[in-house]
Amino acid sequence: MSEEAQGALEPSPAVPEYEGTPPGHKSGFVAIIGKPNVGKSTLLNAYLGTKIAIVSPKPQTTRHRIVGVLTRPDAQVIFMDTPGIHQPFHKLGEYMVAVARQAIPDADVIVFMVDGSQWPDAEDRMIADLLKERAADRPVILAVNKIDLLRGDQEGRLAAYRALAPTPPGAEPPAPWEEVLISAVRGDNLDRLLERIIAHLPEGPRYYDPDMLTDQPMQIIVAELIREKALWLLREEVPHGIAVEITDWVDRNPNLTYIAATIYVEKESHKPIVIGENGQMLKRIGAAARQEIEALLGHPVYLELWVKVRKNWRRDPEQLRRLGYVLPKERRGRR
Repeated sequence: MSEEAQGALEPSPAVPEYEGTPPGHKSGFVAIIGKPNVGKSTLLNAYLGTKIAIVSPKPQTTRHRIVGVLTRPDAQVIFMDTPGIHQPFHKLGEYMVAVARQAIPDADVIVFMVDGSQWPDAEDRMIADLLKERAADRPVILAVNKIDLLRGDQEGRLAAYRALAPTPPGAEPPAPWEEVLISAVRGDNLDRLLERIIAHLPEGPRYYDPDMLTDQPMQIIVAELIREKALWLLREEVPHGIAVEITDWVDRNPNLTYIAATIYVEKESHKPIVIGENGQMLKRIGAAARQEIEALLGHPVYLELWVKVRKNWRRDPEQLRRLGYVLPKERRGRR
């Protein structure tokens, strides 16, 4: 992911308006906010009906703001999937948290997503305090995810999440945010959550072509698919230190695309782990990625992977910039 490729992700401060929107049409930006691994990307993919955001059981999978566009006859919902907000320990973590924080004032509606199968923790409370500070003038919907995994004291956990909401002056605590219980994996109540989101959006035009699902360049989507397979297949200590860069892309004919990508690791000791004995791990990553890339492009792909070391790249601002970790430009909001 080059700096130039990442730059294409940045929303234009002056978003064009598409003609032909019906009277009463609603549109706006919706930030999906939450700590790592609560299902934000799964929710986005479920609404769009295709995978534009990678998912894995490992926290901090999402590193960039990912825009997904859902267009209906009556509304255009522009979702912003964000990295999980957490206590950062390196420059990459600081970038990820900054991306998520920046999405809050850019949004017309906030979806605060939590894991209903767990009790709220310090990160949930930190995010709630952030929303009280930065989203006081915006509607917030508490999306309690993973209801398919609810066990034990369900009401106690739900009450604890409701208690995170701000209490307006003169109101009896708690004065909760609007709440919807969902399962992003099974699809439970996703229609209801979407209707509540649209109810809070202002009237407005379509800002994106109705056929567009995301503004992500294809090279970034492919790089992320490769990283996703590495996240699923590699040992615990390696995946967080991986970055993927597309170094070559050639459409050799209408039925074949050649793609070369470099997987960067932080330590020399991680390189043989990614390659594996006789190159077997790298082959597994490539085969799994190629299968999804071919489904995405609709034709065969020749995928060539390389592994290189960029020592401590997550802590180096210059290397982060070169790999495309640059904050997007702020949107000119309507509030």
